[in-house]
Amino acid sequence: MDFEIVSQIMDVQTILVGTIMTRRRQNRQYAICVKNQGYPASLEQRKVYQLIPDAAAAKSQFVRVVDESGEDYLYPENFFVPIEVPAAARTAFSRAS
Repeated sequence: MDFEIVSQIMDVQTILVGTIMTRRRQNRQYAICVKNQGYPASLEQRKVYQLIPDAAAAKSQFVRVVDESGEDYLYPENFFVPIEVPAAARTAFSRAS
């Protein structure tokens, strides 16, 4: 197999971030909203939301969620129940996110 050098790698961090982002997409976590008290415009009950890992938020019993605005915010963890998304649905969920 022959390779052609087309340019020098100048930013290894960008390459690594791209690899990490690909892994994150594959390991996305989801939860169903079971409460939305105080946030009716931001959260819909019985809707599936993407969770963003946030260890600091978890220590305070919060979860980081991509809400109706398309942005991620912290909400009380008892507003959500984590779910396992079947492999057949992962592609559809990742396209919507």
